[in-house]
Amino acid sequence: MPLYEYQCTACNNQFELRQKFSDAPASECPKCSGPVQKLISNTAFSLKGGGWYAEGYSEKKGSDAPSCPSGGSCAGCPSAAA
Repeated sequence: MPLYEYQCTACNNQFELRQKFSDAPASECPKCSGPVQKLISNTAFSLKGGGWYAEGYSEKKGSDAPSCPSGGSCAGCPSAAA
């Protein structure tokens, strides 16, 4: 369930509520029963660097990565042991 932040417009009390998407937004402060407004806050979740979310699911064509001279896996390749 998402965590939402609210701030009371009467007493400036800031609080968090864990609510379902289907729940109605909070309407009153738990401290003074005054009206509240939902705050917009930064998320702690961040995707950085390359990956499927940045480049899609397809393989890159014309990749600059060197290929194995044997054409197979490099696990048994003599140059991998060096």
